[in-house]
Formats: sequence, C-alpha cells, structure tokens
Amino acid sequence: MTHQEILSLIAAFDGSSLETLKLTQGDFSMEMTRSAGSEARRMIAPQPAGTEEAPASAPTPVAASENRITAPMVGTFYTAPAPDQPPFVQEGDRVCKGQTVGLIEAMKMMSEVTAPCECVIEKVLVKNAELVAFGTPLFSYKPC
Repeated sequence: MTHQEILSLIAAFDGSSLETLKLTQGDFSMEMTRSAGSEARRMIAPQPAGTEEAPASAPTPVAASENRITAPMVGTFYTAPAPDQPPFVQEGDRVCKGQTVGLIEAMKMMSEVTAPCECVIEKVLVKNAELVAFGTPLFSYKPC
C-alpha cells in the first residue's frame, strides 16, 4: 500500500462517522479508532501482519500552559518548501502573524501552516516529513 493510499484512507476515515477501521491487505495491517463521544483519534502505525502491534509514536510532550501551533489536518508535515531549501522557521525565530511556519501535504495538496500571532518559536515538536494527525502539536511558541 502506498503512502498516498494510506493518507487517502485516513482522510476518508476522518470524514466518516465510523468509530473503528481495520484493514489487512497481504502483509500490511492498519487500525484506526475514534474515541467515543469526542473528536480525539488514535492511530496505530501500520504493522506487518502477524507481528505485535506497537503503539503509534506519541507527539513530544508539551506543558498545558504552553502555546502551540497544531496540525489543521491529517497529512505529512514539512519544515521547508523543498528538500534543498532551508526550513521556514527554526527554534528562536521571531515570526509575524500569518507567516508560514510549515506545510502539510494531504492527497497531493500542500497547505500552509501559519503563525497565529506575532511570536517566538520556542520548540519544533515534529520532524520533517513526519505523518501528523489533526491537532498534533507542531510548534510551541511564546507570544511577543
């Protein structure tokens, strides 16, 4: 199963009323569940069939009092506009409201992730080209 097919399945699950989706295709296995009564989702990383199921990697912990820029959708997060380009922002950078801080690719479409206010990026919480879910913390910041 290709990366794009997986992203399409995630998007379809996100837009549905299903609470659980399990898929096994050859040696590929994937399971997604939605917590009852909430929008929270848990995604289990794809595992070859017949192996123990490992929990999905958890986002970097962020204190509740910290301000966060979160993923507005499911997709692949990119820190730079192209592989040979420098990242949009780095830790310690001061950014303006609406400034692009990253990109999320979903279904071959790139969407900008922007700063919600004038702030200083304190920490980058995800790696380049990492698959993120809706609401995943991407950056912690300090308002200016």
